[in-house]
Amino acid sequence: MASHRRPKQPSRTRVTVFTATAAAAVALSSQAAQAAPKPTKEEVKSEVDKLYEQAEQATEKYNGAKEDQQKLQKEVDRLQDKVARGQEELNKLRKGIGSVASGQYRSGSIDPSVQLFLSGDPDTYLEKASTLDQLSGKQASQLKVIADKQRTLSQEREEAAGKIKDLSDTRKALGDKKDEIQGKLAKAQKLLNTLTAKERAALQAKEERANRANSRVDLGSAVPSSQRAAAALAAAKTKIGSPYVWGATGPSSFDCSGLTQWAYQQAGQSLPRTSQEQATAGTQIGRGQLKPGDLVMFYSDLHHIGLYAGNGQVLHAPKPGAAVRFEAMDNMPFMYGVRV
Repeated sequence: MASHRRPKQPSRTRVTVFTATAAAAVALSSQAAQAAPKPTKEEVKSEVDKLYEQAEQATEKYNGAKEDQQKLQKEVDRLQDKVARGQEELNKLRKGIGSVASGQYRSGSIDPSVQLFLSGDPDTYLEKASTLDQLSGKQASQLKVIADKQRTLSQEREEAAGKIKDLSDTRKALGDKKDEIQGKLAKAQKLLNTLTAKERAALQAKEERANRANSRVDLGSAVPSSQRAAAALAAAKTKIGSPYVWGATGPSSFDCSGLTQWAYQQAGQSLPRTSQEQATAGTQIGRGQLKPGDLVMFYSDLHHIGLYAGNGQVLHAPKPGAAVRFEAMDNMPFMYGVRV
């Protein structure tokens, strides 16, 4: 017979021990959570600055992908237009040979080769010399033109299809970079939101002081190397106070390479879109050779660029939350200058 005895209940002593242990664990977890120090204002600012730098790196990659997208779109449009024109020409050629066949049909003397051609691909028949022998010289010439046009059209369609795929891949890369940038900026904002209102106000006041310092900056007396460089720097100076916006090229907001591109455009000189491309747009020079208006490159991957303003100062679009302003070059790792 099965046993009907009730299972043995844990003793009061064991329950008490379990309860005490659990309570101690909760208390320790609570104490550990309470012990975790809140990041200081300086620590938050340091982390936010890193996120802004990472966002700027992604921005330059976004700018490059966007430029690629625009070039590919133009190429796709050109190829599609070319294919459409080719198809129109092919249709006219077919219509011409078809008219000949119709006349022959009405007279009861339609050429078997023409009849065969009208039902399929002329390439098949052109490969057979015996078929061409049955055609008049004019008809053979027309069929060869049509076959050549069809081959060309097929190649153009294949090329267009490849470019369309490249365009689709570039658009995806563009979207991925956009998401990455927005993610970095959102994370930075979330960190800033952990500060008190007073701490946030202090950081904002520091940025505003940096912006206001433009009116007091000493640019020295160095002369630009060319009228073009002087005009570019003068144009950039008119944008002091304009906000940094990633992907922007002016005229009311800029990212770093957007500002330099816009400034040189006003001086009649076209520059590529990204900082890395602009780094190869002229002659590379060292710090001691810099003159006002030269491009200045920062960071090992060259993701930041500005205009040398004189006396160790750079005029640039610094980062999210900041305006176009002068800043000491020593605040960033300088790589080299570029004279356009």
